[in-house]
Amino acid sequence: MGGRAFVLLIVRRSLSAADEAELVRRTAAGDRRAFDELYRRTSPWLLGRLRRRCADDDVVADVMQETYLAVWRAAGSFAGAATSGSAVGWLWTIAAHRLVDAFRRRARQNQVPAVPLAESVAPAAEDEVLAGWVGHELEQALLELPPEAREVLRAMVLDGLSVRETSVLLGVPENTVKSRARRARIALREALS
Repeated sequence: MGGRAFVLLIVRRSLSAADEAELVRRTAAGDRRAFDELYRRTSPWLLGRLRRRCADDDVVADVMQETYLAVWRAAGSFAGAATSGSAVGWLWTIAAHRLVDAFRRRARQNQVPAVPLAESVAPAAEDEVLAGWVGHELEQALLELPPEAREVLRAMVLDGLSVRETSVLLGVPENTVKSRARRARIALREALS
């Protein structure tokens, strides 16, 4: 094995042993291989998460591209943060913000009818799941919850996120997530009793 091939093998092994936070830190230092490894590890998961929230493959592809571009450009903001938050949670937060931005752009474009009104924007995947799985009473009770409580339920129940991941996603403290989840459960229990 030549010297260059041996060095590449060592670099690959080093990267495969690194966790995602370390890969982000290396990306912040300009390490393209670390970025490639981060993408290889996280892109299938992120693609699945985005597809659960948006049925439009073009929007999802744009969001994926914008997300990883933002990661490359802003890796230093994660690497320099004093918190020991999850790199995957940080990545999802970037993607979620990009997806919201894409939905806002689409809504602005749809305000001026450029296409016939019969063509409408597909409902969010969560809304389709909720409509198909729950009865009318539960659906009504969910709609009566404050928006921030619904966001917590979506993240924790539909996306299966932990309290910490939900906290990172929504940008609120973990105790706030816990309080909102508790209030939502109580409100649902009262509405359905």
